[in-house]
Amino acid sequence: MQASPVSEVKAESGNLQIQRLRWADPWQWLVQGLRDVRRAPGIALFYGLCFWGMARMMVWVFRASPEYVMSMASGCLLVGPFMAMGLYYVSKQLEQGKPPLLSESLTCWDSHLASMGMLVMVLMVLEMLWGRAAMVVFAISFDTGMPTTANMLQTLLRPENWEFLLIYTAVGAVFAGLVFASMVVSLPAILDLDTDALTACITSMRVVASNKGVMLLWGMLITVLIAASFLFYSVGLIVLGPVLGCASWHAYRASVSESVKVLDQADAAA
Repeated sequence: MQASPVSEVKAESGNLQIQRLRWADPWQWLVQGLRDVRRAPGIALFYGLCFWGMARMMVWVFRASPEYVMSMASGCLLVGPFMAMGLYYVSKQLEQGKPPLLSESLTCWDSHLASMGMLVMVLMVLEMLWGRAAMVVFAISFDTGMPTTANMLQTLLRPENWEFLLIYTAVGAVFAGLVFASMVVSLPAILDLDTDALTACITSMRVVASNKGVMLLWGMLITVLIAASFLFYSVGLIVLGPVLGCASWHAYRASVSESVKVLDQADAAA
């Protein structure tokens, strides 16, 4: 696959222009993602089944050995970005009028391994901090002992534990916001422009900072759709997983554009 001249030039954060987004854009991204899935159904089904398998494994581990849930989540964080990159490749190929190939989608990250590794490391650090903060909140709120998995839901929904739920939700929202802000367009930028991890994260945060309301809506849509997909044995992930992956590519394309400086560098390199 021959890269475009622009993609061959490594972009810097200052050379990337952040676009103003409209409230209707997130819905358009979902429509575009669904269109990509329909144009590449076989590849989408493969990734959808992978997402479904990971979700079912998480549920099984939570029920059988909840103490290993964090380890399982770490494994998903290691695999997830590489799977997402494959879906971004699919949408990029379709956007350029080229047929996507499953084999290439599985290896499209190999030339960006250093940047991918840095992003995965950031995700792991944030997850560990998130887990530590959650444990502190639990320890402070349940000084007589942690609730068991069998009665956890009943325990947490008692009126005397509502304050804990508010604090726990607030802490989770802070870390979820950090993950979302630093990752929402990072991976597509790495695939499209071969940026380094720092530039990709800064660009992603600039997108969120410049379009707070629209990005909040996009994050809420992702959260609601993923939560809904876990119903009925997580079968919804088979469709919604690939749709959200492809939609995230279109979110990146609508949010970020190369400046004239980058285009001039590409022309000079050509």
